[in-house]
Amino acid sequence: MTYLYWIAGTILALAWASRIIDAALGMPSVADVSRPEWDRNLVSPSGSPRVSIIVPARNEAEHIQETLRRLLALEYPNYEIIAVNDRSTDHTGSLMEEIAASSSAHGLLRIVHIKELPTGWLGKTHAMWTASEQATGDWLLFTDADVLFKPDTLRRAVAYAEAERADHVVVFPRMIMLNPGERMMMAFFQTLFMFGHRLWKVADPRARDYIGVGAFNLVQSSAYEAVGTYRALRMEILDDMKMGKLIKNAHFSQRCVFGGDLVSLRWAKGAFGIVDNLTKNFYALLSFQWWRTIGSVVAVAFLNLGPFLGVWFAHGWARVPYAIALASIFLTYCGMSSLSAVRPYYFFLHPVSTSLFMYTLMRSMFHTLWNDGVIWRGTKYPLEELRKGLV
Repeated sequence: MTYLYWIAGTILALAWASRIIDAALGMPSVADVSRPEWDRNLVSPSGSPRVSIIVPARNEAEHIQETLRRLLALEYPNYEIIAVNDRSTDHTGSLMEEIAASSSAHGLLRIVHIKELPTGWLGKTHAMWTASEQATGDWLLFTDADVLFKPDTLRRAVAYAEAERADHVVVFPRMIMLNPGERMMMAFFQTLFMFGHRLWKVADPRARDYIGVGAFNLVQSSAYEAVGTYRALRMEILDDMKMGKLIKNAHFSQRCVFGGDLVSLRWAKGAFGIVDNLTKNFYALLSFQWWRTIGSVVAVAFLNLGPFLGVWFAHGWARVPYAIALASIFLTYCGMSSLSAVRPYYFFLHPVSTSLFMYTLMRSMFHTLWNDGVIWRGTKYPLEELRKGLV
């Protein structure tokens, strides 16, 4: 039995330690556009590339006005906002029109109302595509209806994109977390994201790593057209990440950057709010395959619970590799704490958040199979169509 402890412990130690070392070497190369060097003033309106900001919204009455007010206050000389009211059943549409009619809009804001969803489209991807067809910008910025921008966000991001000659720039948002449950789940999610994604390789054209974030996807119009626009993603639930995949696979230049609090949002209310948000995503992330979902649950349990269990149940020197794995996980939390409001001591809740994450994986599969599709914002999308639309 002892040799089994050694084998499992060695695998865990190598997996976590190699990841933390790789991240420690690679992460410093990921830029932060909130730093002073990117606070650059653009010379003149004629010298600033035009940006079309696209904001899809369905039943977003709680957030949409604040989001649009923040966008109208951007310190950028050449942009437009196209906000799409996607079949809302609340007051989202009228609230949008109210902002558009205000003096602060300066003619920058245009509202598009969608009454019906065509066959073969998700609501959000159709809203994005509809707006992009009317856009006049050299760049398209796809964002969400609950995202908050600081005035200098766009100016800094475009300055970075132009300096790097990038075709696609992602700015990671600062998550607003108001209770321990949110912090616990976001800490785990960020840790697992860092384990599975090499952000420092996104800029490497030889690497297959790609990225996309719904809060801030800035894409050159020419690159967007070249990869097939949102028509290529019309049934993709993970449209933001898959847009990044299309762009990287087409050999366009891609960058991801940190931005401090330039972009922020409260993604969910409470730990179970995060569980609800992820329920629609995870089975799609695993290509709607039950065996991959079960395998992922087992892998998540082994990687995240294994170090804690090994330190407890192993004996003598066999505990050492588990301790190395735990130390690596803790260092990951420490690294994440420098980029978010989550403190390193949430590491001690890692087994709890792991269990909730495993539950979410199973819940996502069960709900999708039980409903024979995904129910999202009041619309059901059949599983067969979702599978056919995977990118």
